[in-house]
Amino acid sequence: MSVRLDDTDRKILVELQKDAGQSLDEIARKVGSSKTPVWNRIRKMREAGVMGPQTVVLDAEKLGFDACFFVLIRTSEHEADWQRKFLKALQDRPEVQEAHRLAGDIDYILKVRVKNARAYDVFYQSLISEVKVHNVTALLSMEEIKSTTALPL
Repeated sequence: MSVRLDDTDRKILVELQKDAGQSLDEIARKVGSSKTPVWNRIRKMREAGVMGPQTVVLDAEKLGFDACFFVLIRTSEHEADWQRKFLKALQDRPEVQEAHRLAGDIDYILKVRVKNARAYDVFYQSLISEVKVHNVTALLSMEEIKSTTALPL
């Protein structure tokens, strides 16, 4: 269910997506409002679940995580017990930045960020020791061309 937002709400969200560390005064100035109404709107949107927790975007390469793999997984297992184990295995691994269940020939795609290919192999060996998968294909990203968490408001 979507939440109804007006133009000012959208402007506030655009600013928060750019930099959630901005002061309320800065955001209010940019959206043409004052501090208290902006704070009230942010509070209401947070309570409505429009916004999740505020986080910081880190530079993976500057922190030594030079390899990004997209991992395509096919499985012949679709029982609830297997899915529960698979979900837990993904949630327990901080290397997995994203995981999606797909429609089509591939069942799951993972975005895995590691220091290098050897670290990916350790991740892979650990994963397949916990859950049975039919086929795994790992694709190494050669260059990140675009990455954003911003929605097109």
